[in-house]
Formats: sequence, C-alpha cells, structure tokens
Amino acid sequence: MTDSSASLPDPLSEPAGMREQYVTDGLAEAELPAGPMEQFARWFKEAVSATGAVHEPNAMIVSTVDAEGRPSSRTVLLKGFDERGFVFFTNYDSRKARELAGNAAVSLLFPWHPVARQVIVSGTAERVGREETVAYFRTRPHGSQLGAWASAQSAVLTSREELDRAYADLAARYPEGEQVPVPPNWGGFRVTPRTVEFWQGRRNRLHDRLRYVRTPDGKGWRVERLSP
Repeated sequence: MTDSSASLPDPLSEPAGMREQYVTDGLAEAELPAGPMEQFARWFKEAVSATGAVHEPNAMIVSTVDAEGRPSSRTVLLKGFDERGFVFFTNYDSRKARELAGNAAVSLLFPWHPVARQVIVSGTAERVGREETVAYFRTRPHGSQLGAWASAQSAVLTSREELDRAYADLAARYPEGEQVPVPPNWGGFRVTPRTVEFWQGRRNRLHDRLRYVRTPDGKGWRVERLSP
C-alpha cells in the first residue's frame, strides 16, 4: 500500500496559501506634505532606521521598455534624491540604458515589504552631468571602480573566467591607492517623477494608496487616493 500523502503538495510551499495580514497604521491625506520628495524622505529615513527589517532600503526595481514595447526590470541601487528626482548609476551600454535612450519613460519601485510599504514612481529619465558622475564614481570602493571597467554590462560572456580575468588585469594596472579613471560609457540617470504613489499595507487587503500627480503646469502636485 502506498502512502498517498507523499504526493500531496506542502501547503507551506503553495503560493495560493501564503498570506500576510498587514497590521499597520494607515496613511491619511492630512499627513502628507505638499510634495512627494519630502514624503519620500520621511519614509526612506524610517526604512533605514527600521533596524534589521529592510535590507538595502535604497534598492529599487527599475523597469524600462524596448523598441517593441516589451518591458524589462532589474534591481538597481538609488544613489541620491532631491526635489529634481531619483538618481542611479549604470553602464550606458547596458540594456536599461539603451532602452532609456530610445524611450525615456521609466518606472521605479521601492519594495519595503518588512514594513508593509511600497513607493512606486512613474517618470522620465535623463543622463546626469559628467561632473556629477565623476563625483559619485570617486566615492565608490576601489573594487567597484574596477568592476565598472571590467563588466561590459548586459553583454554575453563566454565564461565567468572571462570576467574574472578582465578584473584581474585591471587590478594589476590600477592597484589599490592608484586613481581609477571614470569609464567614458558609465554614468548616472536622474528620474524626474510624474507620479509618486505611497502604498501602505492595511488589514483585509484594504491598503492605503495615495498618489502625487504633477499638475499640468509642472510646478505643483495634487494628491489622489486609489482604491486598493
């Protein structure tokens, strides 16, 4: 006699059975500042200070589209934000950069799941000035500076050894303590937001979703509440 239970799926590994009840304080319109960047700064500070809860709070999912309208997403690290928008750095020959060159529309998602929060940004991306790129590059660890040269981001590799060999050659050429030049095809993008949504998880999937939308004159913002 066979044990029929052996063929049954583990309920803990079935996506349909996975549920989290978000028990959090709500988000009300009266609590919001006039603009989204101030609100983002508040939430970002709280995500950073949630000790051990949010791993890499500056990690964001960047979504772009190609010439045929096919989307692609990847996780990138936020390296700066202010009233002008959100900044990240990449290889300008990478897939994301090539797609942004053809279509500047971009979406950012900050998935702060441990605190039941998300921030969703819709806007357009443009390259930052070279001075800003150089200033940031100089703050990167030596190994990361070499990595920017070693990786032809998004290009097909024949093996891991090819990448490691390129890095080793660069490490020999620019040893620790010697200044590494900034790659000419590497730099930053600034995403200017058109909308910024703040998503707060609530009980029974009745989440709070408050979205800032830029006014037609481009000088201000209005806030709208979205149904969850």
